[in-house]
Amino acid sequence: VQLQASGGGPVQAGGSLRLSCAASERTFRRMVMGWFRQAPGKAREFVAAISLSDGTTDYTDSVKGRFTISRDTAKNTVYLQMNTLKPEDTAVYYCVADGTLIRSSWRMPTQYDYWGQGTLVTVSS
Repeated sequence: VQLQASGGGPVQAGGSLRLSCAASERTFRRMVMGWFRQAPGKAREFVAAISLSDGTTDYTDSVKGRFTISRDTAKNTVYLQMNTLKPEDTAVYYCVADGTLIRSSWRMPTQYDYWGQGTLVTVSS
């Protein structure tokens, strides 16, 4: 499975961006897709994930109420709508996918088999 992410860029604090991630195929019926991010000098951090089969979502606390993850199953694509962006959201955002994760593993980066190239989001104050 290949993942193609897009949509990053510079934005001012309070602004919005939408990231997209298209999977080349949906090999697994219960595929989970999501986003991690990594800021300079920091560890990779879980952002959000969604089940392609039933739309169940999970978010890290720092983005709840500001970010929304959604899916288009016909296109094997997930979106991350990011609103009210803050300078601390600045990071490289990575799209991820896996076909066998249980919900309790969604936040663990080592559990994902497929990673897209990163897309840089820069939020200026």
